[in-house]
Amino acid sequence: MAMAKNVIVAQSGGPSSAINSSLRGIIETCRMFPDKFGTVYGGWHGIEGVLKEELLDLSSQNVEEIALLRYTPAAGSIGTCRYKLIDTHQKDFQRIMEVFKAHNIGYFFYIGGNDSQHTALKVSEMADSKGLELIVAGVPKTIDNDLGDNDFKLIDHTPGYGSVARYWANIIQNANEENMGSSTTDPVLVIQAMGRKIGFIPAAARLADPDRIMPLQIYLAESKISIDNLVENVNDQMTKSGRCIVVISEGFDVGNIGEVKDAFGNTSFGSGQNSVFQTVVNYLNSKGLKTRGQVMGTDQRDTTAFASIVDLDEAYKVAQKAVEIALYDGNGWMATLLRESGLIYNVRYDKVPLEKVALSERTFPEKWIAKNRYDVTDEFLAYAKPLIGEDWPSVPIINGRQRFARLDMKFADKKLAEYKLEAFAKK
Repeated sequence: MAMAKNVIVAQSGGPSSAINSSLRGIIETCRMFPDKFGTVYGGWHGIEGVLKEELLDLSSQNVEEIALLRYTPAAGSIGTCRYKLIDTHQKDFQRIMEVFKAHNIGYFFYIGGNDSQHTALKVSEMADSKGLELIVAGVPKTIDNDLGDNDFKLIDHTPGYGSVARYWANIIQNANEENMGSSTTDPVLVIQAMGRKIGFIPAAARLADPDRIMPLQIYLAESKISIDNLVENVNDQMTKSGRCIVVISEGFDVGNIGEVKDAFGNTSFGSGQNSVFQTVVNYLNSKGLKTRGQVMGTDQRDTTAFASIVDLDEAYKVAQKAVEIALYDGNGWMATLLRESGLIYNVRYDKVPLEKVALSERTFPEKWIAKNRYDVTDEFLAYAKPLIGEDWPSVPIINGRQRFARLDMKFADKKLAEYKLEAFAKK
């Protein structure tokens, strides 16, 4: 591309503590190459904002506000969505191409997980088929760590996971103090963790107690044991310790809980009629085990104070790599990070084809599940420990309140007619 082309960056799927660090990485890196990148726009609430031609001007923002994105959690800066581009919705694809042409867009960066990388791939393929001069690059993000392959050769871990793992390492330490002090009244504590089908998030609870001193049991969606087996295990722990802390995945099979599906077809456990933790609490109490419980909500993915510095740094650098890929490698890649071998933790940044990660779904390795099925192995701890970092993030505080980035809501002038998203057109 001879002349500078404009940029759209957008986010999709569940937010995280580190997602805005990737957004910052793209904005600041594009600024380094003014001859290549023109105005950087943010798709307001992901691909929905692109379809609606709602493009937030990120190039005109105060540099201090952009810097504060490092410590701004969730996706409040430019928003996210769960809108799914479907092959049969050709009007949506055509609309995206029209928006890109109208605003001289030459680069599209999409931050997200496996479904988001599929969206990036479809946009890339559509641009190629229409002869549009467009470079699409994916930026990985998901707290579930389920993006990629089971051999960890496409990506070692996903930005966002290190921070949620650090959250659980700290929350369980504090919960143990509570349970230890109140065990005469409430000996069993059940805490539900995110993780629809994959156990990386609840597994991180073991980082709170790598020497296995706490009476801690961890039940992944992959544990594949019955609720009656769980009761037996808790009973055994009560005999040994007089108390028990149960961390259970929201995807642990307890039967029908009236689940609700999101736009990607994934179960939204926080929106259902019931919950896994409540079912387990009720069942344990019915068996004579005095139990209380709680479900950790979106705070596990949007609490800046628990963010991992390692995660924030890697989210930024992998976004920088995406910009580098766009400059030198062309269309159709996702930036990735791969762990180097050796005693000292280190990663290198690379690229993988979008078609290899689009709709990919890594599973929690069976070899990392303990033989008793309610714990994880030391090999998992060796994998996860470096991701949570060693210190607290330096979250800016003013008048006792966290200082987040506050972007100026300056949008590009609309050049096209109003558009109703195809999935909503008949509603």
